Amino acid sequence: MPVLDITTTSKAVKEHYKDLTIKNLVFKNNPFLALVPKYERFGGLNMPIPLIYGNPQNVSAQFDKAQASGSGATSTTSLGQFVLTRVKNYSVATVSGEAIKATEGKADAFIRYLTMEIDGAIHSLARDISIQLFRDGGGYLGRVKSDYSSGTTVELSNPDEIANFEVGMNLLFADDTGGSGSATGGTGCDVLTVDREAGSFTITAPGSGALAANDYIFRRGTEAGAGLTSSTARAVMGLDGWLPSAAPGATEFFGQARNKDSQRLGGIRFDGSAMPIEEALVSGAGKAARAGGRPDTCLMSYESYINLEKSLGSRVVYDELKARDVDVGFRSLAVQGPNGVINVVPDQNCQPDIAFMLQMNTWSLNSLGGAPHILDLDGNRILRKADDDAYEVRIGFYGNLACNAPGFNVRIAL
Repeated sequence: MPVLDITTTSKAVKEHYKDLTIKNLVFKNNPFLALVPKYERFGGLNMPIPLIYGNPQNVSAQFDKAQASGSGATSTTSLGQFVLTRVKNYSVATVSGEAIKATEGKADAFIRYLTMEIDGAIHSLARDISIQLFRDGGGYLGRVKSDYSSGTTVELSNPDEIANFEVGMNLLFADDTGGSGSATGGTGCDVLTVDREAGSFTITAPGSGALAANDYIFRRGTEAGAGLTSSTARAVMGLDGWLPSAAPGATEFFGQARNKDSQRLGGIRFDGSAMPIEEALVSGAGKAARAGGRPDTCLMSYESYINLEKSLGSRVVYDELKARDVDVGFRSLAVQGPNGVINVVPDQNCQPDIAFMLQMNTWSLNSLGGAPHILDLDGNRILRKADDDAYEVRIGFYGNLACNAPGFNVRIAL
């Protein structure tokens, strides 16, 4: 009877997890991650993202005035540059030595068990990246609803965000999106049970302090731990960072001060909360059109999507968006904007009461290798653990989200 050895198993895993297989596992339920253009050769220390946010203004009805402005200087093109840096994220699948011994001579059974663990690790990392793509670089997963001076049950301020939590997660609670001011000890808290109907979960007792209303919740290790900036962020700088809810100030964002032109460098903000959802989307699209943008995709939560579907009634028109290079598609609602059809897609990772209306060719997810991919630079996809009777497969991501024209994209409050 053949013996199952790690070398043979590693070859089988390498054959099974080709790039296309990993992409299909990752993209299936994460629309923005699937649809955003990818660049997988993000090498070097950083990636400059240049953009023009203003043209020369040497214009006047008088020639001498056109030659020089009031200050005597000649106006030139306003050229900006975001210097994109990478962040890292990891997931590990572990199989015990006992499981390997128990399936010696039963290679198919072991491979099925191993792929179950690897698939789960890939899914977990993909969800983490997908959530981060909508956030501000701090990597928070949700917020606490009420104060907890004692007890271990945590209710979320937005119950729908319970989808971001799983049994076994190790969490940290803090009073800002960067993760400083932690209300929990250094070891964090483990999630023990999840009540998806109630939008709550139970945790091990906090190491120190009490949980407060509106505290942010993080996977431990993802938090910046200091004032959150593009240089301290450990998570992907997502849509909430590129298109913030308030006009950005002078703080540099990937090396670029965005207050020089807060809309062209920090996106368009539109408050449609007092409007019917359809009107809010059309008005937001009008803002983008006036700025020169041609948004084609709008991402929102499932609740907002259902409200839009109800609002359109018999006028609803469905379409389907296909991801590049993989056989994954997403049903969408078609909304007519000033510059063409905008496909509205629900994404479980999107924050409530926000719609991100995007011109997709201005965005890119830039990574060093696949997003994510199995780490096997030494040729081994299965590694022996040095401190345990177990073997592991490591999955990783190195990269970040970028936009070369934030001013063509709209953040809409619903």
